[in-house]
Amino acid sequence: MSRETRTDAQLTLQRENPAEADFQEKRQRTAWYVRKLEEHFGEPVWKGRRSPVDSLIKTVLSQSTNDRNRDRAYDELRRRFPTWAEVAAADPQDIAEAIRVAGLANQKSVRIRDILRWLAQHNGGFELDNLCEMDIQQALEWLGHLKGIGVKTLAVVLMFACGRDVFPVDTHVHRIVRRLGLVPENADPVKTFWQMAKLVPPGKSYSFHMNLLKLGRTICKARNPDCQACPLRQNCQYFAQSAAALRQDKISQPGKNT
Repeated sequence: MSRETRTDAQLTLQRENPAEADFQEKRQRTAWYVRKLEEHFGEPVWKGRRSPVDSLIKTVLSQSTNDRNRDRAYDELRRRFPTWAEVAAADPQDIAEAIRVAGLANQKSVRIRDILRWLAQHNGGFELDNLCEMDIQQALEWLGHLKGIGVKTLAVVLMFACGRDVFPVDTHVHRIVRRLGLVPENADPVKTFWQMAKLVPPGKSYSFHMNLLKLGRTICKARNPDCQACPLRQNCQYFAQSAAALRQDKISQPGKNT
């Protein structure tokens, strides 16, 4: 929302409580982004509940790799070890061989085995259905001490496996919300998660997350983003700054592009 379109009440709030005015403006912009992305890509539909422990292990495998290699590693892991009990009892080197394609195999193998062993010891087995009844803070308090499980991993499991209204912040999402100006450019993924949790409209976490992934993979790429094709460019800080820099460049070098 530009200054020119603000109401008298919003301008008064801006003068009296700038922090609150900034927060409310970002909430309104976030709702606008959600609508524009749904108009552009459609509204994604959650695929339904799935096994939280399967989702947890797959999410650990996804760290620092792409979806294709994550899925290949997960399928090979399940082929070699059909049950989670077998994975928990396996030698980490054997697990690493199964998941090699996902990268960081030696690290991930130990983490996956230790997560499963902890569940067997402290949760009475490998079911994680009780996780779906928790909010993100409760989930972090319960599982966040385990290596490989942080706020992003738990947010992914809660959203995808449990259908909870939680907004995960992955690489694409983190890049785009910083470019949009919803969080500071230097905000790390964890701070971004907690800030975005206050901005995303209720019930729209899945839609916004999935559509930002599409945007990040097709238009708002890390390098050479196609801003002219972006449905959000009207309210994008990165686009505004890029356009201003281009105008300034033309003014300072009037004959450059002629």
